Amino acid sequence: MPRVIVLDDLSPEGLSLLESAGTIEVEVRTGLKGEALRNALLEADGAICRSGVKITAEVLEGNRRLKAIARAGVGVDNIDTAAATRQGIVVMNTPGGNTISTAEHTIALMLGLARNIAPAFQSLKEGRWDRKQFTGTQLAGKTLGIIGLGRIGQAVAVRALALEMKVLGYDPFLSAQRAKELGIKTVGSPQEMFPHVDFLTVHTPLNESTKNLIGFNEIKMLKKGVRLINCARGGIFNEAALVEGLKSGHLGGVALDVYETEPCTNSPLFSLPNVLCTPHLGASTEEAQSNVAVEAAELLVDFFTTGAIRQAVNMAPLDPKTLEELRGWLNLTYRLGLLLTQVDRSPPTACKLHYRGEVAKKDTRLLSAAFAAGLLEQAMESPVNIVNAEMLMRNRGIELVEERSSDVSDFHSLVTAEVVSEDRVSQASGTLFGNMPRLVQKAECRLESYLDGILLIFRHRDVPGVIGQVGSIFGKHRVNIAHMSVGRETNEPGREAVGVLSLDSQPPAEALSEILSLPSIEKAWVVNLPPAGKLPAWLGGNG
Repeated sequence: MPRVIVLDDLSPEGLSLLESAGTIEVEVRTGLKGEALRNALLEADGAICRSGVKITAEVLEGNRRLKAIARAGVGVDNIDTAAATRQGIVVMNTPGGNTISTAEHTIALMLGLARNIAPAFQSLKEGRWDRKQFTGTQLAGKTLGIIGLGRIGQAVAVRALALEMKVLGYDPFLSAQRAKELGIKTVGSPQEMFPHVDFLTVHTPLNESTKNLIGFNEIKMLKKGVRLINCARGGIFNEAALVEGLKSGHLGGVALDVYETEPCTNSPLFSLPNVLCTPHLGASTEEAQSNVAVEAAELLVDFFTTGAIRQAVNMAPLDPKTLEELRGWLNLTYRLGLLLTQVDRSPPTACKLHYRGEVAKKDTRLLSAAFAAGLLEQAMESPVNIVNAEMLMRNRGIELVEERSSDVSDFHSLVTAEVVSEDRVSQASGTLFGNMPRLVQKAECRLESYLDGILLIFRHRDVPGVIGQVGSIFGKHRVNIAHMSVGRETNEPGREAVGVLSLDSQPPAEALSEILSLPSIEKAWVVNLPPAGKLPAWLGGNG
């Protein structure tokens, strides 16, 4: 009989479901860490946790028994998924259970800021009746800006619209049709909404592109008196910048439920006026805790009774033989997705995958899901893999279309990916050289480039001197070019061409600015891809 250990407080509904399965032995041991946690996991086949326990690589080292970990919640930051993957441990999460509770908490903080509820109550506790001091503002008629329109961002938008607010939204993967259905007016970038919003809330993951998304410079771009809310991840707002913005009077208020370092009991924000803070309560409702506990319990019951793997964040539901056969192609389509999401920031309405030659005879549904995982990886609130990528695209109103042809062209197999938005189509084609992914066409220009590391992709007119000018600029900024490929639409010089440079280091912003100022350069993008041979955790890599 498999043994499941419960490592954090879990709602009675979740525990009851586990125990009623009748085929699972359940033990509750909370508050474990270090060697005690390691020893407990050595005696378990499965584990359920929330955010309290830290399941590190050291804790998992040498564990040959543990097969699955279920996280009762969205984030898996407290689990070393790469270490779990290396040891064949499935990590699953419950992304839908706390959506409504977190959205409601966002609205609650917004209302609390608008009506000065916390300081007004404090004044009564201190024996004062200061009605005039706490005059607030109504939400109806005000404009709310939402950065990140996944499940929670969309739920916030629905509630804000019910309060008769106007909603501006930014999400690189929300289709225009889906935004229209929700009643959201979308913008091309967060900066575009800054001068127009009275309230701003964020619902994005924390990654390199969202860390300090609202910092010193961004606050200056915001309308004076704007109120900011963060119930997503600590670090999206620069807390030092918030302090300065409040002290200068530029910010009208700040409400936080998450912090750069948690637990957080001492912050300069706590002593400032027009600040409302809570200790990470977004998902702290009886309903949310019950939902995620039941869902996590169901995941483990299904896993140990039928072998089903659902909502895994680190593994694909493939048998080893199929995975080995498809690994190169999965890696290729994943990297094409990563590339196209960095060269075209317009919200897509559809993605089209064209499979030609021998690859068309393979399980292209999985290859398309890998492309979607790469396309969405940096924009989602929860981990993305080939299990959940298609669902996440559908939630944003993005259609995923496949076309297959057994005809062979210049390559034995060819995959062409198109990202279709309202005003453009971005396209890239790739194939495998051996088992190594290669970019062989960008737009209508044929070339041959690596699909790893740091790339500079630039569109230019095919005239003498362009490549030399780009090389000189990188030389001046001490950026080494490891490989270069150039392709053009036709054999006729002077027409549009595309260049791809593999770089040994990240080019500084000044270098990119100088390249873009060259008369023959139309556009340029820096694209960051995983190093050669590095695979995502769900494809059997180290994450």
